[in-house]
Amino acid sequence: MKRVVITGAGTINALGRGVPATFEAMREGRCGIGELEFRDVERLAIRIGGQVKGYEPEETFNRQQLALYDRFTQFALIAAREAIAQSGLEFHGDMADRSGVVLGTSGGGLTTQDENYRSVYEEGKNRVHPFVVPKLMNNAAASHVSMEFNLRGPTFTVATACASSNHAMGLAFQMVRSGACPAMITGGAESMLCFGGVKAWEGLRVMSKDACRPFSANRNGMVQGEGAGVYVFEDYDHARARGADILAEVVGFAMTSDAADIVMPSKQGAARAISGALRDGRIDRDEVGYINAHGTGTAANDKTECAAVADAMGPQADRLMISSTKSMHGHCIGGTGAVELLACIMALRDGVIAPTIGHEEFDAECALDVVPNEAREADVSVVLSNAFAFGGLNAVLALRKV
Repeated sequence: MKRVVITGAGTINALGRGVPATFEAMREGRCGIGELEFRDVERLAIRIGGQVKGYEPEETFNRQQLALYDRFTQFALIAAREAIAQSGLEFHGDMADRSGVVLGTSGGGLTTQDENYRSVYEEGKNRVHPFVVPKLMNNAAASHVSMEFNLRGPTFTVATACASSNHAMGLAFQMVRSGACPAMITGGAESMLCFGGVKAWEGLRVMSKDACRPFSANRNGMVQGEGAGVYVFEDYDHARARGADILAEVVGFAMTSDAADIVMPSKQGAARAISGALRDGRIDRDEVGYINAHGTGTAANDKTECAAVADAMGPQADRLMISSTKSMHGHCIGGTGAVELLACIMALRDGVIAPTIGHEEFDAECALDVVPNEAREADVSVVLSNAFAFGGLNAVLALRKV
């Protein structure tokens, strides 16, 4: 089995465009959640989100590209360009033939779908742009990344709601570890902050109107975000041979299904995923110093996740740190695990633990060290990243300092 390392990272999200800007915001505990800005927002009950503000697509992509790129694809390409540039990899010959792309998304081209439904049903138009289907399909982002960087190996999209990115990265990890691929571009992207996207989520009655407060006793729901996180997963020997800067090593992955309820989380399913990632990475529980939590800010998720961590980690649960960066950038749905993996890399590389901001009241059902409100300096060698999705689908990644 090959060792797998991360040699490039890229992002765009509500906290900033690029990894350095996002790290700075996480260190400062800055909140990227604010008033939503799009057509018909006044018709919504929920008017806040982790929206990427000040972004002008025309400054990055030409007219022909924008005819094909939904907002989620744009985000994926921006993040992929940063990650691949940092890695220093170029894809030619056998390297191109065997390297590919696995990205996660839940809504795919939902903005394109929303715009065209409005055009047909509200405005009465009888024709849509011929590129609507290739623009809205869930595999669009992965396909465009593969085309831009000449990646001719396994390329596909994973859609498992809020665990999409973790599932995608876990599969990419397994492909590199098995020796099937020398490198994989992986992560996820999402942009569901449009009228139809938010209106649909309103119907679930799990959204907060004012703030995301994970693990706080007065939490009142999740807040949607948008953005992308993309990484280069590479065979360790290949990376070392070319002198690459290694950000972290991916050492374990596990996925489970609750097989219980379509929306209510299960402590047992989540705990099995955490334990499975430790087992896969041959990690002792007392090695884990930090967990990036799924931490949505809903009553059910947060207490269930804390109970699952306590079950899986045993006495070590009281000694480790656990935080939810969704409190800062919002819940990026299918792209959220990819954005959150940045906090894991920051913990390993820089010794900085991103905080859970908005924490106002202690909750006895979330009685772990949730790193409330302020970042913390700490030396950690192993971290976990949790993702627990609607449908009862769980995916946990384990990373180690190199």
